[in-house]
Amino acid sequence: MATLDTVKEILQENLDIEPENVTEDSTFESLGIDSLDMVELICEIEEKCDVEFGEPEGLETVGQLVSYIDSL
Repeated sequence: MATLDTVKEILQENLDIEPENVTEDSTFESLGIDSLDMVELICEIEEKCDVEFGEPEGLETVGQLVSYIDSL
């Protein structure tokens, strides 16, 4: 499964954000994702993708998040 699809699935499961509303250009702000949601999202991604996130900074869009995950 592509990383973007995994992120969309997690957003739908945890935050009730419809996958068709999520693109690589979507900002977390435009999706209504606040800092607490982001922490939960990162924890879920670490679990599903079996990665260790560290302290990512400057991630503003879903595309940046996907690129960061793929680089791990």
